[in-house]
Amino acid sequence: MSAAPSVGEVQQSTPSEEVWNFPLVLLAVKVGSALAAGCTVVIKPAEQTPLTALHFASICASAGIPSGVVNVVTGLGATAGAALANHMDVDKISFTGSTDVGRLIMKASADSNLKKVTLELGGKSPCIVFSDANVDHAVKMAHFALFFNSGQACSAASRCFVQEDIYDEFVAKAAQRANEKIVGDPFNPKTENGPQIDAIQHKKILELIESGKGEGARLVAGGGSKEGKGFFIEPTVFADVTDHMRIAREEIFGPVQQIMKFRSVEEVIQRANDSNFALAASVFTKDINKALTIANSIKSGIVWINCHHVFRTQAPFGGCKESGMGREYAEEGIREYCEIKTVTVKIPQKNS
Repeated sequence: MSAAPSVGEVQQSTPSEEVWNFPLVLLAVKVGSALAAGCTVVIKPAEQTPLTALHFASICASAGIPSGVVNVVTGLGATAGAALANHMDVDKISFTGSTDVGRLIMKASADSNLKKVTLELGGKSPCIVFSDANVDHAVKMAHFALFFNSGQACSAASRCFVQEDIYDEFVAKAAQRANEKIVGDPFNPKTENGPQIDAIQHKKILELIESGKGEGARLVAGGGSKEGKGFFIEPTVFADVTDHMRIAREEIFGPVQQIMKFRSVEEVIQRANDSNFALAASVFTKDINKALTIANSIKSGIVWINCHHVFRTQAPFGGCKESGMGREYAEEGIREYCEIKTVTVKIPQKNS
């Protein structure tokens, strides 16, 4: 394998895209793999979170990384990001953000030098809870799977399917947990849920909450903006959600949990796969055969069994369908920054 000489780490395109949620983690995963493959990199951070990338670059310089190996370009996606995506000297783009912008990057690749593209895009991940699961554990994990980082995670369990036998118990306990959650200043150690990133995202989440109310979902916790200075939203839980509702179809990227009822294994597999996204999924059950049936049947890049949001550098991360292409982490993540080269040598024969 030979390393591509120049890599653009485009991490944003428009002010409304969702890549600012883990600015240092996203950067480190991409840059680490690229440098391991022998590439130089140009980092284009989200316009909401440029200081993280700039400080990271200063640390690289202090650590003795040669000048020109790790570079940072700040700016808007429509200008700085587009310039990288269309540049003829950039051999690969690794982008984390929305599906719409992922399409633009693929088009830019096709219109320029057919550069390699890795895309980590949106998600609407199912969390499937069977009646034989430990209900308290499943409620706790489903809560964490959705409300982690104020709901700002592409792999958030934003479609929670609960088997009908335990549905009412699960909903009651999920609502109680959400109502008890401490929302406020992220610098306060007692805070469990901080603010949303900006006014644009805050408005989008509230609009989707209103759509849930209007389409007939049953609000059992939260449902509005928290009073006070800042873009805070109450931890929100909807029950009696149906598959056609906007809150069940669109990526909310905020602290809004949707709980849906199902009966059988066959039914929940069909419904879980009925999405344009396919990033992650989780299943909670004491039956390993049932768990493996779900894991083998769900269309997603990641499946967690009796857990959610378990990340390890040894385990590849990424999705399929409109959740993207390619993988990060592990050996597969390094290979994304390489090209296969075949070298054939003819060995001279004696007396030839």
